[in-house]
Order: sequence, then C-alpha cells, then structure tokens
Amino acid sequence: MTAAGSRIIALGHYQPSRVVTNDDLASTIDTNDAWIKDRVGISERRIAGAESVADMATYAAEKALAGSGLNAADIDLVAVATCTSIDRCPNVATRVAARLGITAPAAYDLNTACSGFSYAVGTADHAIRAGAARNAIVIGAEKLSDVTDWTDRTTAVLFGDGAGAAVITAVPDGEAAGIGPVLWGSAPDKGDVLKIEGWQPYIQQEGQIVFRWATTALAPFARETCEKAGVDPSELAAFIPHQANARIIDGIVKRLGLGPDVVVAKDLVESGNTSAASIPLALSKLVERREVPSGAPVLLFGFGGGLTYAGQVVRCP
Repeated sequence: MTAAGSRIIALGHYQPSRVVTNDDLASTIDTNDAWIKDRVGISERRIAGAESVADMATYAAEKALAGSGLNAADIDLVAVATCTSIDRCPNVATRVAARLGITAPAAYDLNTACSGFSYAVGTADHAIRAGAARNAIVIGAEKLSDVTDWTDRTTAVLFGDGAGAAVITAVPDGEAAGIGPVLWGSAPDKGDVLKIEGWQPYIQQEGQIVFRWATTALAPFARETCEKAGVDPSELAAFIPHQANARIIDGIVKRLGLGPDVVVAKDLVESGNTSAASIPLALSKLVERREVPSGAPVLLFGFGGGLTYAGQVVRCP
C-alpha cells in the first residue's frame, strides 16, 4: 500500500566513551589546540575501542526505536549509511536487525561517505511512498579511527567515531509529509580528492580542493533543497550540515542568508568529523536538548567523499 509520504518520529545516537582532545593529539604529532580550532573548529573527538560499526549502529538504533512507540516487529526496513565497516558480508544492516530482533526486514548498507545519511533517508522515504516499506530505521555509523593515519597531522585531527539513527514511518492519510524531496548528486570528476582505498586503507584527502568545492558549490544545492520542499531558507528552524569543518559550515550559512534565529549545528566541536554519522548525531542531540520545536522545518545537508552531496528538509520529531 503506497503512502503520501513519511516522517521521522524518533532519533537516537551513540558515541564511545573515550575522549581524545586536541592536546592529546599534540603530544604525539606536530600540531596544537589553537591551530586545530582555527583551521577546522574541532576541540575533541570520541574514539571507539573494541566497538565495531555494527555495535555503535545498534546502540543508536536501539535508542531511536525505544523512543518511537514502535517495536521490532513493526520495522520492515533497516538502512545503514557507512564507509568504514571492515566486514563486507554480512552487512551492518542485517547485524543490527538481528541484534534488535527485527525479523525479515529489507536490509542494506549504503556508501556515499559523508552524505550517506541523507541518501539513506531519501531511499527509505521512497520505499515508504512506493509501498515497499511502512516503518524504517535509518542509521549513519562510522568508525573512522580504523582508517585514520594517526601520524598524519592533516587528517588525524579531523575524525571521530559514532552513530546516529532515525525511525521513519508512513504519514497517516490526510497528514502532510514530514520528509521533503531529496536533492542528491555528485561531482565524480573530483572523486579522487578524498579516498579510502585498498585492503589496509588510510584516509587520504586533498583538503584545499575539498574546501574550495564545499564553500563554492554547495550553498546553491542547499538552497535548491529548500525550494524542492517549498520552504524558504528564512523559514528554517535549524540547519544540520555535515560536520566537516566550521569554516565550511559558516560559509554555507552566510551564502544561504540564514539569520541568528536559525539553529546551526556545530557538533563537530565535541565530536569531530564522523562522516555519515555526523548529521543524525547532531540532529539527535539538538532534539534531545529540545533546541528545535517539534514540527519545525530543519534542513539536513550532507557532502563529502565521492564527491557526493544530498539533502532534504524534514520536520523535527
């Protein structure tokens, strides 16, 4: 049975307990707290120990499911956005489903790196609209510490681990959709400027090229995302971009003309860049702290490896 649309009804997040500060990194590589804060805006990040991508994804999904009013038997789709799962098969989604007791769901992993959560929300929304699913759990989970060269000061200061999850359900008849149309795309001609390749990979990034692309190309796409949803940027209650770099975020905010009343997520200060986990992590925390009113329009916009981008306007649960 098809649906007129879908909405997010609950969120959850998980981060490892170990905190690594800028001063901690400065004790092992040639960097310092002031330089890191000035260049990227990060103060600390969480680093996993024995926890796997599937572990963190499960913890976040469990929290979201508990807050949704649904149970495992109600879920018929599990989607996990990640680019750091070491295990290729079984995928993370089926591992999460098994641990939560979800039986016979559609279950897939999706890899568009840092835009992955918005891609996964888009595909879940499409599945619900088409009648292929009714209730979905969408997760962004990353263990970037596994693919970080901790001797490389250009990348070691950037990344952290964690997971965020959303429960998405079909809207009742007569109710407006709570997830707007997805805008997604990529710049594949620049795809090799951010790589995790090979059997024992480390993240490699041409930072200046990524920075120039992000600060010049993305604001028009973010504005178009709002247009597709019929929402003017001035009407947004919050903007949750991928948490890559504070200067990139500030540049997009300025070009969108967002005023001081719009809550702009800056979770990277305490979490670093967590790739596909960064948007659901930041959104879950804002909702948990009640910084965004229920039902208010929020712009999600992810961008990164590929170079891919995706976004949608959602109504805050």
